[in-house]
Amino acid sequence: MSEGQKNGAQKPLAGLKVVELGTLIAGPFCTRIMGEFGAEVIKVESPDGGDPLRKWRKLYEGTSLWWAVQGRNKKSVTANLKHPEGRDFVRQLIAGADILVENFRPGVLEKLGLGWETLKADNPGLVMVRLSGFGQTGPYKDQPGFGAVGESMGGLRYITGFPDRPPVRTGISIGDSIAALWGAIGALMALRHKEVNGGAGQVVDVALYEAVFAMMESMVPEFDVFGFVRERTGNIMPGITPSSTHTTKDGKHVTIGANGDAIFKRFMLAMGRPDLAEDTTLADNAGRDARRDEIYGLIDAWCAEHDEAEVLAMLAAAEVPSSRVYSAVDMFADPQFIARQMFESARLPDGKEFKIPGIVPKLSETPGSTEWLGAALGEHTDEVLAGLGYAPERIAALRADGAV
Repeated sequence: MSEGQKNGAQKPLAGLKVVELGTLIAGPFCTRIMGEFGAEVIKVESPDGGDPLRKWRKLYEGTSLWWAVQGRNKKSVTANLKHPEGRDFVRQLIAGADILVENFRPGVLEKLGLGWETLKADNPGLVMVRLSGFGQTGPYKDQPGFGAVGESMGGLRYITGFPDRPPVRTGISIGDSIAALWGAIGALMALRHKEVNGGAGQVVDVALYEAVFAMMESMVPEFDVFGFVRERTGNIMPGITPSSTHTTKDGKHVTIGANGDAIFKRFMLAMGRPDLAEDTTLADNAGRDARRDEIYGLIDAWCAEHDEAEVLAMLAAAEVPSSRVYSAVDMFADPQFIARQMFESARLPDGKEFKIPGIVPKLSETPGSTEWLGAALGEHTDEVLAGLGYAPERIAALRADGAV
């Protein structure tokens, strides 16, 4: 906790009410960010099991460890959107919210009577973040689209992997997470417009394929001007040399980025190659890239002569950017991760202590924090209903009728 918070400062999103109508990754990750920085996030789940992510990947006593993190700082309420009183509850909830985040397929909320026009009439200042595979318009809008599809259509999969093999994915659902970040950014921009320019609420329309496409650097102008289609190149990046991953004598993998002119010179000196350090044809990136196969061959051979620790020590001494390729084992032991408090200690319901990721980004005066882990399904339903004025007997009747 920062000194600012110790002295009573609020988190930066304190006072915002966010309703989440989302499952799995894109919508829930978007609201997770908001909850970490002080927003009141109310996650609406189906009474019939809730968010499927509760059962994804490694389970501890029947619940996903991922859920503990993805659901942190969120209140869980249940509502049956097929039940009229369940829908009425959700509509009332959204009427008092600043932000709604949803990742249904386009048209689903409209069929439930919870479309933008209806919600805007109830709450003209609402910011509605809509995350979907292809966006709310266009010929593909009604098609289902997960992050993997967005990564493929957005261009990322095509350029990922080695040229003699099919495209590969990254090891995480990066398309969903990128879309979630754009959703959070868009929501905050919309709020800024309301607060500073006196504007009304609006829709933030994030398509997963567009979120990925936005990250594709120079792909569009290079194709349009030169007809250049970027292909898979493994660990190297043509046009930026040297920057790649190499295998050491002890079978470890080290990433080296020595594509700066002065850095390359220091790297060659550290390798014992003053001739290359002084070679004027290698003094700039264009010259090095023209001889990239030769340069990478020399680096591969040099790394293969030394253990990982030796390689990293020599490169650190020469001030050449480098790193081992970290696994979770490396992260847990690394002093930088520890110094930056990138692991927090938490407790599971049975009291077992375990580590969860720290909060990103780090704000000096109003940092985010973990207040509680992912809640039990419907844990806050009664509390939230009571806050909307529902009497205990009516809450009991809604539950008995299957509305919540």
